Parts: sequence; C-alpha cells; structure tokens
Amino acid sequence: MPAGPRLISGLFLLASLGLTTCAGDAGGPAEEDFAVLFIGNSLTYTNDLPGMVSDLLQAASDHDRVVVESIAEPNYGLEDHWEDGGTRDRIRRGAWDVVIFQQGPSATEGRPSLLDYSARFAPLVREGGGVPALYMVWPDESRTFDFAGVRESYLAAATGVDGYFFPAGVAWQEAWKADASLSLYGPDGFHPSVAGTYLAAIVIYEQLSSRNAITLGAAPAARYGITENESTLLHAAAHEANVRYAREPAE
Repeated sequence: MPAGPRLISGLFLLASLGLTTCAGDAGGPAEEDFAVLFIGNSLTYTNDLPGMVSDLLQAASDHDRVVVESIAEPNYGLEDHWEDGGTRDRIRRGAWDVVIFQQGPSATEGRPSLLDYSARFAPLVREGGGVPALYMVWPDESRTFDFAGVRESYLAAATGVDGYFFPAGVAWQEAWKADASLSLYGPDGFHPSVAGTYLAAIVIYEQLSSRNAITLGAAPAARYGITENESTLLHAAAHEANVRYAREPAE
C-alpha cells in the first residue's frame, strides 16, 4: 500500500467533530507530530470518522505523537470552507502532514466546485509541508447508479492536486459484493451507518499506516458493535478498494 508522508509510529490522538487544538498549543500540531486534518461536512462528522481513524492509527506503532483534528459543518461544501476563512487559517497554523477534503457526492453538478476548491486549498496545504487528500463518499441511496460518477469526481480532484485518494465509496460497493444485505447507509439513506463510517475509516487507515487492513483483528470493529464476521468482510473490502484505486502522490 502507498506509504503515508511520514511513517506512523504511535500514539497520542486528538479528534473531534469540530475545530480542535492541541492542549497547550493554540497554533495546532507541532512539526514532530504526525498530524491529520479533516475538512468536510456531516459525511465526515456522522459517527465521528476522525475519531475512528484516530483509534485505528493508535495501534499502528509506539513512538511519534499522532494528532487528528476536524473542521466539519452541516451542509458545507469546499467553497463554504474557503469563504469561511477560518478553515484556511487553520491549515496555515498547523503543521499538517495530510489534509483530507470532502464535500457532497459531487457526481455531476458538484464536480466543478470540488475540482476548483480542492485546487485552491492544495497550495495552502503544501506551503505547510503537507499533502492534500480526497475522501470519496457515496451518492444518496436513491441514486446508487451515481457511484461511478462520485468516484470519477473525487479521483479527478485527487489527481489534479497530486494528492491521496481514499476510495471509501468503492469499498462500500466491494462490501456489498460479498454481502448485499450489509447496512452501510443510515436511516435517512444518505448518511452512513456506523459500519459505513468504519469502512471509510479502514480505507483511510490502510493508506496512512501502510498496513494491510486484512491483518486487522476483530477488536477494533468490536468497539463499534461490529461482529467478527462483518469486520473480516469490511477489512477485505477496504483493502480491495485501495488495491484498485488508492493513489500515492508523486512527490
């Protein structure tokens, strides 16, 4: 699997649904930290995706501090984050290794905005020594025919900024190939279930840690009420999605 921008080795983690700062450091993570910033909306904060990624990275090793933070607001696109101004300031004030961008499915009408604003944010990320990344989500349950369009939009954005591509939506499809009864959507048919969020977290974890998700035991998933059989299936689906579509930056 593609390596993260710095080998992950261990463990202090900070995650939240909103803007956070490291204790005692209003400026954010330090240069020696492995730091990840999520920028998105309810598809990021539902079930606390950043927190799940933190939990997973916590088992990756035992040396460097890891900080995970999130700026996620309901109904926000990347344009809203750009216009807000606070998101840009947060990128500038932190020594982020990876900044992960997400907005709506963006299969069609949202694609120009996704491409435009990810390209605007990318130089800010690189100025601080970080790498931009795109977290592919999924369409509304009534528009499952749009999965390919969502993938194409996010992959194009990742390619455009020479960033990581986290194909969570593809992993959902891989999981359904193994078990079509899996409930990855939540009750509203758009936001993820806990299992859907966990699967997205595994996709991200595998790329950032350079560890094969298939080797994960049942314990991480059990924390979220996911059975051993389900976790085995989800780990395999995440791995297959990354094998097919993970994108490693050229730099």
